[in-house]
Amino acid sequence: MARFFARPGPNRSSRFRLGWYLAMAILWFVGLSVGITLIYRVVPPPVTLTMLFDHNGFNKSWTPLSRIDRKMVDAVIAGEDSRFCIHHGFDGAGIEYALERNLAGDGSKLRGGSTISQQTAKNTFLWQGSGITRYIRKGLEAWFTVLIENLWPKRRIMEVYLNVAETGIGTYGVEAGAQRYFRHSAANLTQIEAARIAAALPSPKKRAVVGATGFTRRHGNTIAKRSGVVRRNDQDDCIYQ
Repeated sequence: MARFFARPGPNRSSRFRLGWYLAMAILWFVGLSVGITLIYRVVPPPVTLTMLFDHNGFNKSWTPLSRIDRKMVDAVIAGEDSRFCIHHGFDGAGIEYALERNLAGDGSKLRGGSTISQQTAKNTFLWQGSGITRYIRKGLEAWFTVLIENLWPKRRIMEVYLNVAETGIGTYGVEAGAQRYFRHSAANLTQIEAARIAAALPSPKKRAVVGATGFTRRHGNTIAKRSGVVRRNDQDDCIYQ
């Protein structure tokens, strides 16, 4: 009996303290991440880590979705995530398709299966880059994707995405992109202009929006055609209804 009530040894005490600190860190992280996600439901994110660490500086102009042409929304759905309105943050079919394409290819250019929700989570709360931190970021990206899918409506996810996505060197958001490339507001984009911006989104530092050639031009033309399908098939109805 005396042995049962004995004070824990130093190793056991250290493990207890470590577990307590870890539990508190997790609780703080969950609380803070939920809190900032709720704030960003109604308040525009003032800046992102990607913007802060961009050595080119950054130009942005927050624009409500009501002042962004619907053709831009349809273009990113057509080019980035055709199942945006029906998935809950993760598109199993898209991931499976990406895996099949990667396995069938030569491995020189891997295709991702990220949804607009995942990209919004990454661009808003996290950082870019590769290396070992990429795996940490992927875990956090999944967590923030779950948060925004449950705490934001789809319309808000799209609105934030179109304002924080990099649209060119040192350029963030479709309003800044429209002003840079076409010298007018994102409220008055043509279908081909919207498609050109959407075609450059996966690699905005390398893909030209104006004077695009090769793959980027072909991809933009394909997105422009698919945008009409998005509208006709109500693939954007979670945003406008």
